[in-house]
Amino acid sequence: MPQDLPKVSQPTKEHKAIICIWADLTMTHMDTIINCTSMEEIQSFIAESFGLADWHDNYRSAIVLDLFYYTLQFAIDHHFSKEQTSAFFSIVKKTHEVCTETPFDNLEICYNYFKELILCHAVKRPPWSVNIFSPEQVHLVTEYVLTTYFKHYKLYKYAFTPLVKLDLSISYDGVPLTPEPVDVCEETQEFETEAIKESEDVQGECVEVEESAKPATEEENAVERELRQIVTDQLSVEIQKLKLSISDQIQSNDDEPSKILT
Repeated sequence: MPQDLPKVSQPTKEHKAIICIWADLTMTHMDTIINCTSMEEIQSFIAESFGLADWHDNYRSAIVLDLFYYTLQFAIDHHFSKEQTSAFFSIVKKTHEVCTETPFDNLEICYNYFKELILCHAVKRPPWSVNIFSPEQVHLVTEYVLTTYFKHYKLYKYAFTPLVKLDLSISYDGVPLTPEPVDVCEETQEFETEAIKESEDVQGECVEVEESAKPATEEENAVERELRQIVTDQLSVEIQKLKLSISDQIQSNDDEPSKILT
């Protein structure tokens, strides 16, 4: 029975949900967003406000920019107030930060944290929570985040998990260290130079061999012709014998049915 591999312990970090109205989008930010007249203006404002100016070249910044933009667009389409839009934006932003803080699977932690953030803004219990979202809005927000963010949770996790490369070196007692690898460009140039020199030497040798082999070539050709004629004659004899044998066999096969009928 193979032994079970030990499980890698997942680092746990407590996340306490708090009221986050105006945490990321202030009143001034909301006024600017409302006054924007196009998608490009809103994206430009988000990129400038949250350090995503490199979204044209950085795919992670582009993903976050899309996440923030469509979050705002959802709030605008459903006529959220400025307080509700700011809170909803911060809820999505904080949920994404918890999701991407570790390469381990923390789906359950993220979802529980999201639910606590929603409750902090749907139940009137000051100073721990406020009720800025109605039950209908809570349903809309929850359904939106479930069908957009959590449905693609693994894609977000994959995109924001850093790539780790292992550079392993082993040293043994009494064994000299392996020399550092030579630069590929320098090694390639040296190899090409040596190859050119060797090809020139080989070509020179081939010319000398051809010149010295010319007198012997005619004698070798005569011997080859004689051997080829001997082989051809012998094959012709064997092929003729084979044809006669096959003809005799065919004739005997044809005669057998006649004998049986008679």
